[in-house]
Amino acid sequence: MMGILLGVGAVVGLSACTQETQNQIGRSVQNWTGTNGILEVYAGPTLVKRFLEVDKISTAMGTDDKTARPYRYGYGKIDLNLNGKVDPGEKRVYFEISDYSTSYVFYESP
Repeated sequence: MMGILLGVGAVVGLSACTQETQNQIGRSVQNWTGTNGILEVYAGPTLVKRFLEVDKISTAMGTDDKTARPYRYGYGKIDLNLNGKVDPGEKRVYFEISDYSTSYVFYESP
């Protein structure tokens, strides 16, 4: 009975939030749960970097002011030969991408 009441309360509380607040809640859940994704970085029409098995991409936040910074970061296995699979020697690396100058596509691994 208590579980039902908590579930109903959560639905009612979420429906009272603005759309932006709901989006922020959704992004925080996404960041927490992670995604098996692929990040591709382009220079014009040319693919120049690919990261596989990306668990999440997070938006950097300021330490003191807690405002979003203009870059995202994450970890993934670098696809050095751009063949779309993790080969021996391709290790998990940290990466950062700019919101302003980096052309990138992030998508769920098919």
